[in-house]
Order: sequence, then C-alpha cells, then structure tokens
Amino acid sequence: MIMASEDKDKGKKKYYKDLEDLPGIGEVTAEKLKAAGYSEFPAIAAAMPHELAEAGGMGVESAKKAIEAAKTMVEIGFETADQVYERRKSIHRIKTGSTALDDLLGGGIETMAITEMYGKFSSGKSQLGFQLVVNVQKPVEQGGLGGGVLFVDSEATFRPERIVQLAEAQGMDSQAVLKNIQVARAENSDHQIILLEKSEETIQNNNIKLIVVDSLTSQFRADYLGRGALGERQQKLNKHVHTLQKLAEKYNLAVYVTNQVMDNPGILFGDPTTPIGGHVLAHMSTYRLYVRKGKDDKRIARLVDSPSMPEGEAVFRVTPKGLTD
Repeated sequence: MIMASEDKDKGKKKYYKDLEDLPGIGEVTAEKLKAAGYSEFPAIAAAMPHELAEAGGMGVESAKKAIEAAKTMVEIGFETADQVYERRKSIHRIKTGSTALDDLLGGGIETMAITEMYGKFSSGKSQLGFQLVVNVQKPVEQGGLGGGVLFVDSEATFRPERIVQLAEAQGMDSQAVLKNIQVARAENSDHQIILLEKSEETIQNNNIKLIVVDSLTSQFRADYLGRGALGERQQKLNKHVHTLQKLAEKYNLAVYVTNQVMDNPGILFGDPTTPIGGHVLAHMSTYRLYVRKGKDDKRIARLVDSPSMPEGEAVFRVTPKGLTD
C-alpha cells in the first residue's frame, strides 16, 4: 500500500513505494538492508542510525534521512489499552508436560515473550528445552503450536537421540519431529548474534514457533573476560536479547533460553546461586525461573520474575519419557 508524506521542502506530497525509494537508499543498499532483516518500513523507522548504516553499508547521515522518511510511512505513537488487550488475545502457550510448571507460568511457555531458566549444571534446563522442542510441534488442542523450532546450541549439548526418545514416548513420528528442528552450533558470541539476526528467512520458510538458545550466556562469558570487558559484553548481550524479543513479537513465537550461574561470594547466608547476565538479562526476560535439583529425579522451579504471575514454586520430574508432575 502506498502512503504519502509531506515534503516540507517542496510543499507537496512525497510517495514511497519501496525501500529503495527512501532518501539515501538505492537498490543495492535496499538489498543489503533486506538481508539484514530491515525489509519493511516499520523496521527502518524503529532502527538506530548507526545500526542501519552498518547493515546497509551507508553513511550515518543517509541512514538518519531514511529513518525520518520511513517514520512518515507508519504510525508510531500511543494506542489504547483495549487495543493492546485485543492484540494479546493472539498469544498462545506451549505445555511443558508438567501441570504444576504450566500453572506456575500461567498456562505454559508464552509466545511474544522470553522465558529464561537458570540453574546449576544438570538441573534440568536443557531437558525442558528438549521437551518444548517436541511439544511445540503438537496441534494447539494438544498443548502445542503446530510449528517448527530454531535451536541455537552454544554448549554442544543438543542431543537428537533425546528428542527421538521424547517424541516416541508420546507416540509421535520421531523422524518428522527431527526434520522440523533447525539447529545451529554457535562457535562464539558474535556468531551467536549473527545466527539470530539472520534468522528471519528461516523463521518464515519453516513456520518456526519456538526459538531455543542453550545457553544464552555461555559464549559471552567465554569471550569477554575480566571487568574491563564487562561493559562491551553487556552492550552486546543487551542488543542480542532485544533481537530475540523483536522476533518473538513479530512472528508470535515463544523464546526459551537457558542461563548459566555463579556463586555470589557476597551472600553469606542462603543460596548464593546468581544468574549470569546481570541487570540486562534480568530486565529483558519476561519470565525468569530458577531451577534446582531435588531428591532422585525431582526438580524445583521457582518463578523469580513475571509481569503477571505471582512468585511461587513448582515441583516436577525429569524422566526418560520426559517432564511430568
């Protein structure tokens, strides 16, 4: 649809049909921007000048002109709460296999949101990820979304054998389940960032309804050592998490990320377990769960943060057949 903007310099209407029509953007630059995920006017309008310039191989001033022109093509402003309420009716949830855990989260893993689970090694973080990979492929009436999965593996923990085991336990075609999972091994933090920034075509072509990043912070923790690198690490992590949130909202998909932990030496009493990522990750995660091991195969998940659900705990089991109460 062609929309008009006011050309103040000439006092007449200016029409922009495609991205290459925007000031400062030609055909070559438009192709670069589309490849980087800036394929529509709203994406250009909401971009930062330096980011847009880098993505399109253009000058910052040209990027600013393109952004201002794109803003005239879309409505950027306030909307009433009832409009937000109506839009949120399209949100769905993926069942985890544990009724107690689903209840803790308000019905399951929510779309248009980031759900983070942190805990020590062997606490069940990856196991929930594997379970969601299978469950999201079920029909909506069975607690899934009938869609595919994009799985970013940063710790070499992805195991298709476990996926097969979980799928067969539920009477699903394990080979069909595997074919609906797009897997990438993140070699470092920059590679991990690029994988998600370049993922839109994969999401569109494969009906992706769930993104799993296991783990979100492992590569960042390895690449940026010492206090001197902390600022740069947090900036990149912040941008990375914002990319995940934008994908979740744009495609109405769920994002599940695992997070590593450390022991806080400043805590003398109580549990010293602290998630990696600091305030950046704490603020961006919509739902934040802390999981720890109980006796035998039991796990205790505590909801640390949520915009709508009260804090609480849920006990679930990790069995060879999957997550159960």
